[in-house]
Amino acid sequence: MKFYLDEDLSPKIAKILRKQGVDVVSCHEVDMVQASDSEQLEYAVSQGRRLVTRNRNDFIMLTVQFFNDCRPHSGVLIVPHSLPSDRFGLIAKALEVYASKHQKEAGSYSINFLTRTL
Repeated sequence: MKFYLDEDLSPKIAKILRKQGVDVVSCHEVDMVQASDSEQLEYAVSQGRRLVTRNRNDFIMLTVQFFNDCRPHSGVLIVPHSLPSDRFGLIAKALEVYASKHQKEAGSYSINFLTRTL
């Protein structure tokens, strides 16, 4: 599973995950900071990556819009606010566990919520 981290998640999370062998890139690393949510999702799709964000409401609406428009979509994984944004290692570990448990999942138009693993 390949992840694309939205700008509301620290690029430190991507660095931690890559050390664990997870295929991840942060929007901060590909000059997509301040791109619109739609542009972020389109970029994730173009790279075959599941978008990871804390921005639940906007990406739920965008997923429905992409589905209705028959536009490609690689899935969205929402990081809930119960996982503090400054706990980079905790979020990274939860993403690592999610990736290992969902390797064979297609994910098109899916919206999933990350859960605490510790």
